[in-house]
Amino acid sequence: MPGIKPIIIIAGEPNSVFSEILFKTIKKKWFKKFSRPLILIASSDLISHQMKRLGYNFKIRIIKSNFLNKFQTFDNTKINIINVNFRYKKPFGKISNKSNIYLESCFKIGIDIMSKNLAHALINGPISKKNFLKDRFLGITEYLAKKTNKENKVAMLIYNKKLSVSPITTHLPLKDVHKKITKIKIINQVKLINSFYKNTLNKKPKIAITGLNPHCESNYKTSEEEKIIIPAIKMLIKQKYLVNGPFPADTIFLKDQLKLYDVVVGMYHDQVLTPIKTLFNFNAINITLGLPFIRISPDHGPNSSMLGKNLSDPKSLIEALKFLDK
Repeated sequence: MPGIKPIIIIAGEPNSVFSEILFKTIKKKWFKKFSRPLILIASSDLISHQMKRLGYNFKIRIIKSNFLNKFQTFDNTKINIINVNFRYKKPFGKISNKSNIYLESCFKIGIDIMSKNLAHALINGPISKKNFLKDRFLGITEYLAKKTNKENKVAMLIYNKKLSVSPITTHLPLKDVHKKITKIKIINQVKLINSFYKNTLNKKPKIAITGLNPHCESNYKTSEEEKIIIPAIKMLIKQKYLVNGPFPADTIFLKDQLKLYDVVVGMYHDQVLTPIKTLFNFNAINITLGLPFIRISPDHGPNSSMLGKNLSDPKSLIEALKFLDK
């Protein structure tokens, strides 16, 4: 595949369903026509054992990250792996902080490859926020932003071609959400979304912005809607962005409303992620806007309750790869 840059996949938490989802994905018939080589960053030994446990039989090709500039020689007839050593007792075990050093090494390799522009995009499997991130970062989005000097300059977009959503705040307790909503953050996030749609999809998006309070009302003399959200919307309209709102979050996702918009920007995580997952299940992908490279995370977690059962749905990873197959 000369001239085609690969997609880097960081397998993420070793005790998660991601390997199962990967095996199911590359087993699909459509994957034979997939144009970009996949390069997995993971423990080759662990992947091999998980494969046997789940009843798959793909051949593995070990490659060195410093040879990645010769990526045109790779293809997807085997699983291409940049090996990172990891000591384990069982192919699927309990999530703990014992995998933290392994995960840090995987992300370091992946970020280094992307910073050298040797790959088309980065996909990462799920991690445990409790164990890997602890209290240092709210999520992998913020972790990657810090590692690439883009702190406070990124945004989460849960993308589906019919409708996408983007929360202004992500993994925050509800009691802290109102403290983190600012006019500048709303304006910058809309600009990131607009730039992504324009540069990647050749489209100027129509964006609906929700309020924070029920019915966009508050018992306080000055609500967040009046003080922050409405002024931000007015400024964006003045700058010719196609935005409207604020809308109550309990009605913006009604079918007649959704027909009018490409993206709904909400004030907090579950305000917009709950509706989109209800609408599309796993048929959506998590794209980080604002990083110096394309980063996508399939929209699911480690799901430790499903480990080794071979029952997980690969749809989100499939959608991520289809999106990148350009």
